[in-house]
Amino acid sequence: MAAFFLLIIYMAFISLGLPDSLLGSAWPVMQTDLGAPLETAGLLFMTVTAGTIVSSMASGTLLKWFGTGKLTLISCIMTAGALLGFAVAPSLVWLMLCAIPLGLGGGAVDAGLNNYVAAHYKAHHMSWLHCFWGVGATLGPIIMAQYISGPDSWRDGYLTVAGIQFALVILLFVTLPLWNRVAKNNHTALSEEKEDLYGAEDRGSDSSVKPLRVRGVKLALVSFLFYCGMEATIGLWGSSFLVNIKEVPAAVGAQWVSLYYAGITVGRMVTGFITFKVSNRTLIRGGQITALAGAVLLILPLPPVFSLAGFMITGLGLAPIYPCMLHETPVRFGRKHSQSIMGYQMAVAYVGSTFMPPLLGFLASLFGIGVFPFYIVLSAAAMLLFSEKLNAFLTAGKNALKNNTTFTG
Repeated sequence: MAAFFLLIIYMAFISLGLPDSLLGSAWPVMQTDLGAPLETAGLLFMTVTAGTIVSSMASGTLLKWFGTGKLTLISCIMTAGALLGFAVAPSLVWLMLCAIPLGLGGGAVDAGLNNYVAAHYKAHHMSWLHCFWGVGATLGPIIMAQYISGPDSWRDGYLTVAGIQFALVILLFVTLPLWNRVAKNNHTALSEEKEDLYGAEDRGSDSSVKPLRVRGVKLALVSFLFYCGMEATIGLWGSSFLVNIKEVPAAVGAQWVSLYYAGITVGRMVTGFITFKVSNRTLIRGGQITALAGAVLLILPLPPVFSLAGFMITGLGLAPIYPCMLHETPVRFGRKHSQSIMGYQMAVAYVGSTFMPPLLGFLASLFGIGVFPFYIVLSAAAMLLFSEKLNAFLTAGKNALKNNTTFTG
């Protein structure tokens, strides 16, 4: 029963990824249909992400009120309804209104399911959970491309994804009694495992710690900001860059962006095996260099097929960075501080994905969408720079402790 229920959770995470990549894939067609300025996509995206931040921050209280099963069901109803609203929205004002429940529902599902899996399943399931988000993010542009390449419109693409979400709502409603039953069965065994792994020193966290005063945290936060900002910016504006600069058809642009998400998905699946032999720090550095190399390909005046390679290489490079940075938190800053620092990292990550894509939209309105690859290269370079500064900082601190000297960095 636990395995079947875990499959339901994975399906829920696929549905969570589906709408995340729809707007960027459909926007070249939506913009023309609605007569909207190019940068409007950034405002829509920011509205969705702002809702995600709000519901994520409130998820602890909401989980106490409703429980994970009911909260996931309610959130999926909101998401499905918002997607249906996108499909029938007569104007930009209605799209902005529908973006609010889309973000609120997505954030609550994300936080609720992550919390549930962390509390009731073994640790390796968390890695595969985020891989399934990538499956949904990859399928979204593929579904949209099938409609915008033919006589149908972007509205039919949103309608199809809304139908998938409503099907999940039915499944969640039918399986609602299983949530508490599975949680009860898994709780005892997992609690014993965590006690064996971490020992007495990790049974509690230091609630008095101020994360920003922990040495090196600010550098880590900036790395998270640039990572999530870069990932979201490519997903939102990649198709517009391909259509307007590389002059590929809108459907092809959507398909190529789906391959970018496929690179993230496949990369995370493979990373799960590589971690047995390679350290998190090495994977983070290698991923950042790879992503930078892929971004440079987008700048070079080469045929469009090289842009496809650039998107795929960038996706593969980004794949290990986020999960490895999260997993490295206790190693970087100590298990006593990691819980509070983790919350700050997630918050700053959302800030990056909220404001960096609209910032590019604003720059594109001034200088054209041709600024896209330069923006991505600068983001990748900044992420690598701050990450390496953090590594040097932590190495210096470790050496100082070994030599019994005072480290004031």
